[in-house]
Amino acid sequence: YGPPSLSEAADAAAGTSAFCPINPSSRHIVERQSRMLNFRVEYRQRSVELVVEEGSTVGEIKQILETELGVPVSKMQLKGWKSGDVSDSMVLRSLHLPKNNSLYVLTPDIAPTASTSKNSALQDSLNQNFLLVISHREAQRDYNLNFPGSRTIQEVKRNISDLTNIPVRHQQWEGWPASASDDSMTLALSGISYPCHHLSVCRRSSPANAQEPTEECADVHMISDSEGDDYEDASEFGVDDSEMFGVGSSSCRKSPMMPENSENETDALIHFTSEFSSRYGETHPMFFIGSLEAASQEAFHGKARDRKLLAIYLHNDDSVLSNVFCSQMMCADSIVSYLSQNFITWAWDVTKEANKSRLLTMCTRHFGSVVTQTIRTYTTDQFPLLLIVMGKRTSNEVLNVIQGNTTVDELMMRLMGAMEIFTAQQQEDIKDEDEREAREMVKREQDEAYRLSLEADRKKREAQEREEAEQFRLEQMRKEQEEEKEAIRLSLEQALPPEPDEESGEQISKLRIRTPSGEFLERRFLGSCKLQVLFDFVASKGYPFEEFKLLTTFPRRNITQLDPGSTLLEAKLFPQETLFLEAKE
Repeated sequence: YGPPSLSEAADAAAGTSAFCPINPSSRHIVERQSRMLNFRVEYRQRSVELVVEEGSTVGEIKQILETELGVPVSKMQLKGWKSGDVSDSMVLRSLHLPKNNSLYVLTPDIAPTASTSKNSALQDSLNQNFLLVISHREAQRDYNLNFPGSRTIQEVKRNISDLTNIPVRHQQWEGWPASASDDSMTLALSGISYPCHHLSVCRRSSPANAQEPTEECADVHMISDSEGDDYEDASEFGVDDSEMFGVGSSSCRKSPMMPENSENETDALIHFTSEFSSRYGETHPMFFIGSLEAASQEAFHGKARDRKLLAIYLHNDDSVLSNVFCSQMMCADSIVSYLSQNFITWAWDVTKEANKSRLLTMCTRHFGSVVTQTIRTYTTDQFPLLLIVMGKRTSNEVLNVIQGNTTVDELMMRLMGAMEIFTAQQQEDIKDEDEREAREMVKREQDEAYRLSLEADRKKREAQEREEAEQFRLEQMRKEQEEEKEAIRLSLEQALPPEPDEESGEQISKLRIRTPSGEFLERRFLGSCKLQVLFDFVASKGYPFEEFKLLTTFPRRNITQLDPGSTLLEAKLFPQETLFLEAKE
């Protein structure tokens, strides 16, 4: 963590004098104390100020509030955490909180009295969605963003930082009401207009300019330097800069719409549907769960009377249009009903580059390179897209590509236009199918056709048997390889030296290793242990040295490139370090 600053030392000394007497003979010695966090907690018409150590838990804060507010912990919901809901056992240090924080208590099981009706309205406003129309003056562009009332002003500014590349500390705002004086304040408490509020933002040109607000903006939130000091020590918590400022991902999004490395398309679509429902509610088109090939089969390759159009929805979280398109277009009752009756709707998320490449490969295979090239021409800001595909005898045709900047009425008109074209083609297909079935019925009555059918069945059976035999052979090879890997892993696990006790008195290095799946491996090693012991431990957990590399965070170092014979002390992995595993290319 490094030596404390003068202000931290002063705070530490002040904290010591508040809780225990100081020996006069040792006043010249100032020991570093635990970092103290300030909390302002709102409950109905009351406000409570708390100062706790960052080593405390969320549950301990609730116990203090139980004494102050007279609300049982079991009926208390503590909201306002920037990372979302947290458990009572969560240690405050692990949340990487700034020094000053604002929280609020909800008690849905306790009916409000007449004196708390105002707070009841506040709780309702926290659950409302606010539409912020934010004008980026330099780019001459407007962003329409939906936020729940529980979002803070600081989180909105971080979102705008993602969209405009203007760091929060360099943003200059107009349009915030005078009551929005604290960036930790929620939108519901800030005094903005509901359901829509207009703001504008630009980059602060210089410190001199930032100190001279114009006269016509009495409600200007001029310069966004708030919370700046809270991020200066982010490295001491092991937090990456990109994570701290939300670069590349909106702070409103809790999780990606689709995981980047799903094993199959079915799992990806299940996750997509679940996340879509979580964000926008249960009223939405019924997304087809399965591969694009399966969706095409369902739409195009049944009886002509049963065929439907295929609607391919392409989502991109990096587009500012996605939120509005999903909530207002895709979830509109008329659109949901029309798509359900006339379309097979299949969806994919192209936010991640790997998922986009996977989609383009699928489109090339099923629709040809023209469709793939068409998708490539659209920029991120033009997403989301809704592709309307119609099946034909020899190929599939994209009838329409609907971009995200549309209205419900326009979207419905374009869907109905596609249906008119499809219905005309369907009638021709039904007529052709009826004639073809009549001819085939006559042909099936002939003995020669019967003989050929038997021959085809025999060949198909033989091919299936060969395929099953080949699959069995490959499965056996796979099992043997897995057994061999497991034997190596077990031998490494058994050969590991025992984990040293923290109280052993020797130099102990405590290592925390993040796996590619996001889980953490933790173990203590002697500081004199060789790096090879660390490599063997990681390999015993299923991450062999040949396939994975072990990296430090700050500064980024590839530990697997060091001499396996060197010690943890020599490799500067003492007394504790957080590492992460990354697959070798």
